[in-house]
Amino acid sequence: MSLMRRFTSDDIWDPISLREYDVLFTLSKCSPKKLRLHDLNNEILLSQPSLSRLCERLEKLGLLTREPDPGDKRGTVVVLTDDGLAVQRDIGRKHAAKIRRYVGDALNDEELTTLEALCTKLRLAQGDIR
Repeated sequence: MSLMRRFTSDDIWDPISLREYDVLFTLSKCSPKKLRLHDLNNEILLSQPSLSRLCERLEKLGLLTREPDPGDKRGTVVVLTDDGLAVQRDIGRKHAAKIRRYVGDALNDEELTTLEALCTKLRLAQGDIR
């Protein structure tokens, strides 16, 4: 929790918040840089209404677009724009530097590899937990 407070208080998040960055980051890892809102909601730790409002703010900033889901007219697809990808990459570089600063010296290479494997295992297990 201490690390999350540090990450949140870092001065790297302008013009967006850490939660907004999380949405851009998640979309940047998808191919072709878009997800159904429902699927995005499964990846983000926010309620559906909160995520919808957050996406609305990001759309007003030109960082993503929302469009009807062609496979389900009741659904929405969230699409990362080129500007959104640029913001994500810029903040991502700064965030990675902060992570290295806060965590890098605390763990050796073997421990970092183990931490990555454990985090990946926990992330992948979430699909089986309901």
